[in-house]
Amino acid sequence: MIVPPFLKKGDKVAIVSPASAVNPDYVDAACRMLSEWGYIPVPGKHCKGRNGYYSGTAYERLSDLKEAMLEPEIKAILCGRGGYGSVHLVEHLPLEMIRSCAKWIIGFSDISVLHALFNRAGVSSIHASMAKHMYFHGIEDRCNMYLRDILQGEPPTYKLPGHEFNRLGTAQGMLAGGNLAVLGGLSGTDYDMLKGDRILFIEDIAEPIYKVERILYNLRLSGVLQRLKGLIVGQFTQYDEPDSAGETMYGMIKDMTASYTYPIAFDFPVGHVDRNYPLIIGANTTLTVNKESISLSF
Repeated sequence: MIVPPFLKKGDKVAIVSPASAVNPDYVDAACRMLSEWGYIPVPGKHCKGRNGYYSGTAYERLSDLKEAMLEPEIKAILCGRGGYGSVHLVEHLPLEMIRSCAKWIIGFSDISVLHALFNRAGVSSIHASMAKHMYFHGIEDRCNMYLRDILQGEPPTYKLPGHEFNRLGTAQGMLAGGNLAVLGGLSGTDYDMLKGDRILFIEDIAEPIYKVERILYNLRLSGVLQRLKGLIVGQFTQYDEPDSAGETMYGMIKDMTASYTYPIAFDFPVGHVDRNYPLIIGANTTLTVNKESISLSF
């Protein structure tokens, strides 16, 4: 995997909105925070725009992203918001361009599509909160500080309490993952990131338990679940629990993975929540799950 260059004071960071429209105040807050970190924010031409549900037409969103990719002085790209629409751009972003202009792209939720694209190109990226989080939580927020540290080349080691469903052990391998429904929509394509032989992290929002189970059955029947090196189960939000069958999300995931032996960490702080720890997709990662705690290091 290509690791993009880490940032130095004075570097430029683009802000683009490759999917849904974003509140312009959120973009302004992101600009202020990037400036406080010592970087020069460069908002895309259409990053505050609106075209129906989207921040712009597919062409406008693509042009902002390609311009940021091709500008040598821009060293990272912060996505303003997820929502939906990143998939419109994938076919028009050549893998060779992503490799030759390797730089950090930052975001989560629908931005998982772009993480899958960068992963296919062999370039690491950062699964992290975006402009809205910067607006509401400020520069002293732990997740924002972790993102700043990663961009500066000082990735954190996360140490967290254990969970009753955790499976103990240590795993080493490439980290991959993101929003499960979004990545599930890329299953069977060239951009499928839900593969075995890696440490996978998953999260989702507003997906009922049976729909998450359906995606996991696809991974199970295709052999992906069996071949994982480790599994990080993040936050699942805005669904009914227990469901009409009396099932819980974590209980279902525990049952789906009961026959495997790799370590599993439940309740990791990643997803559509305030405590959304940045994760480096494509990084060589060590996951250690003990009885009382878990550790994740890059």
